[in-house]
Amino acid sequence: MAYSSLDLTIADGIATLTFNRPKALNALNTALLEELVDALNSIGKDETIRVLILTGAGEKSFIAGADITEIATLTPLGAKRFAQFGQDVISKLQGLAIPVIAAVNGYALGGGCEMALACDFIYASEKAIFGLPEITLGVIPGFGGTQRLPRLIGANRAKEMIFTGKHLTATEAKEIGLVNKTFAPEELMPAAVEVAKTIAAKGKASLCAAKQTVSQGLNADLATGLGIERDAFALCLANADAKEGTSAFLEKRKPVFKGDLNG
Repeated sequence: MAYSSLDLTIADGIATLTFNRPKALNALNTALLEELVDALNSIGKDETIRVLILTGAGEKSFIAGADITEIATLTPLGAKRFAQFGQDVISKLQGLAIPVIAAVNGYALGGGCEMALACDFIYASEKAIFGLPEITLGVIPGFGGTQRLPRLIGANRAKEMIFTGKHLTATEAKEIGLVNKTFAPEELMPAAVEVAKTIAAKGKASLCAAKQTVSQGLNADLATGLGIERDAFALCLANADAKEGTSAFLEKRKPVFKGDLNG
């Protein structure tokens, strides 16, 4: 499917999804979110894809937030529906079985920051700016920011960001654990692709099991989390990639993983 606000490319097991509304700094509106749902459904069904990279078109913005021109027209009921839709779409992103990398190339504000928070980790340009500035508009984050940010950086730091609406530089975001690594702008995508290639060389079943185990364990007590890990470990042994990996190790060769989620 051709999209008007997104670009989707797939190569060597890596999907790259680019938010492409550069004149609006890639702001999220209903049309873009609807396209994103379709793209995520396609990615989720494609067994050849092992990693997804998200980034923004242009040099200025990853996603500058939700489209204020649309928000300004909403009634309270319309706002509830818009927030629910945004939460559902971003939860769908977070729920993808494969690893997702955010390559944040510029502004990641409001909904853009919330989109990045739903990824498995964040690489950022040194020119990237992060923030949840909704409070300056008389509202609060509505796409999951009040829930995902405290879980990532702690409640106190998250409340400071949300209450003040202040922006963070990429360096500041890295210091508080929001960002994994920072890069010169021209090095961001090559770095994201390089780590994606490293991940894509692994078995898809074990990648998905690792992601699912960490995600589910974070919302459980330790004993329950250990049970989730144990069961996922056992299921990995039923996949062809486990036999290939162990055989390659014993034969002192590089493994070639070809298994999928069906075994």
